[in-house]
Amino acid sequence: MTPFKEPCFIELNSIGSSDLGYITVAEYQKDIPFDIKRVYWTYYTPNKVTRGHHAHKKLEQCIFAVSGTIDFELVNQFGENFFFTLDTPEKGLYIPPMHWRTIQFSHSAVLLCLASEVYLQEDYIRDYDYFLSLNAKS
Repeated sequence: MTPFKEPCFIELNSIGSSDLGYITVAEYQKDIPFDIKRVYWTYYTPNKVTRGHHAHKKLEQCIFAVSGTIDFELVNQFGENFFFTLDTPEKGLYIPPMHWRTIQFSHSAVLLCLASEVYLQEDYIRDYDYFLSLNAKS
């Protein structure tokens, strides 16, 4: 079971120098609180485009901005808002299940996602009003 209940930053260690470059490592059980079953990245997203607009029923994610800046607005099913900015490769964002996300990218942003499950269309909630109504059904 994941120790986190709410979205939160995950800090990773960077090794290197400005002369030679850097490496950042994320390790399962040490840094990532779930088994990684899928990895994906997005890039060349125009900075005027807002992405996301969905929640997941069971999926957990750790997301990193390996380049550029990515802003997240998350809403839990009780309507509570969370705001996060990823602007350095060693800072990640843990997103637990049942959090609606809206994502804004800077011009050169590259998003890397470590996901707890393979892609399952049935895990997505794409209707915001329905998402919020699930709290009343709990």
